Amino acid sequence: MVGSSVKMAFSSVFSNKMRSFLTMLGIIIGVVALVVLVSITTSATSTITDTISSISTNSITVTITDDKDNPLKLSDLTDIKALSAVSAVAPSAVSQANVKSGNDTETMSLTGTTASYQSINGIELSAGRFLRSADVDNHSNVAVINADAARDILGVYNSSEAIGQTISLNGTPYTVIGVEKQSDTTVTFGSSYEAYIPFTSLERLSTTVRDVASFTVSPKSDQLSDQAQQQINEYLLERFSNDSDAFTVVNMKVIADTLGKVTGVMTLMLGGIAAISLLVGGIGIMNIMLVSVTERTKEIGIRKAIGATEGSIMLQFLIEALVICLIGAVIGLAISGIIIAAINGFSEYSFRLNPGVCVVATVFSVGIGLLFGLYPARKAAAKDPIEALHYAG
Repeated sequence: MVGSSVKMAFSSVFSNKMRSFLTMLGIIIGVVALVVLVSITTSATSTITDTISSISTNSITVTITDDKDNPLKLSDLTDIKALSAVSAVAPSAVSQANVKSGNDTETMSLTGTTASYQSINGIELSAGRFLRSADVDNHSNVAVINADAARDILGVYNSSEAIGQTISLNGTPYTVIGVEKQSDTTVTFGSSYEAYIPFTSLERLSTTVRDVASFTVSPKSDQLSDQAQQQINEYLLERFSNDSDAFTVVNMKVIADTLGKVTGVMTLMLGGIAAISLLVGGIGIMNIMLVSVTERTKEIGIRKAIGATEGSIMLQFLIEALVICLIGAVIGLAISGIIIAAINGFSEYSFRLNPGVCVVATVFSVGIGLLFGLYPARKAAAKDPIEALHYAG
């Protein structure tokens, strides 16, 4: 019985192609809106999360805005590292220098730091090594450069070939000891030249860097992140005369958690808005199914006259509504895939269909078919066979 009902449903749908297409148009639009919006949101969220993770979600960044004539020295960071919830600490002084590139002079961004900076911020190298404690203690003129600098400044495409070469920063020669691995999640426009050098070396090279105005801390675990933040706050308040405005503390874990909540709410909101389109499509299906029931009143009368039960009549119209919704869902998924592919073709970002959303959209469409097909199916099943046979509409 189910098999014959399915055949009749497909026959009915394809015998009125234009009307069937217009009927399922609401479902198609709803599926496309749901799948595309949520897929773009989840892909963007994943990209942002990966970018934050590459910076390190288990880190706390401190910026000192007013040192109260009691500036933080590099040696003072050992006191912060001694805090019970702190695993590592590294300064991060930023400056710029002129670097020679053939006959041209380019600007390179410099970060003066220590060996711990690599582990705290999750920096990966494609060749060589990062800074060591000996480099900082000896004020060594060594540098870890990024891939753009290795390619454009040194003219090498194999990172290992850059190791041991010399770059000139404000006229001072620096030996390249490492090349940072280029991140797949970072979107850049043009080339940017960056280098990590020992904090003590930057103090000599720069006229503005003398004290530690910014540093990054790694807690011993995610669970101790809040405790580490509290301990750092207490230490700095004691040092800077209980003035909380003298410094700012940014906990990346808090930012990552907040971002996750915001994007989660945004995904639900966009999904809810798109789901409304499916509900509107369901109303359209119910209206057309009611029209179909009226048009096929005599057919229903004949089927009942030759022994068809109310259950079989109801099943026939329910399956017809489900077929319309399923075909609409499949077309909607296909269009969604085309839209995502087109966006990827014209965008620097990479989006992908979310399989979970595709399943939810399909199941929701089936639910819409059952919900809005039930009333027309019951109305068809409840028709009196005598009156149906005499129907002349």
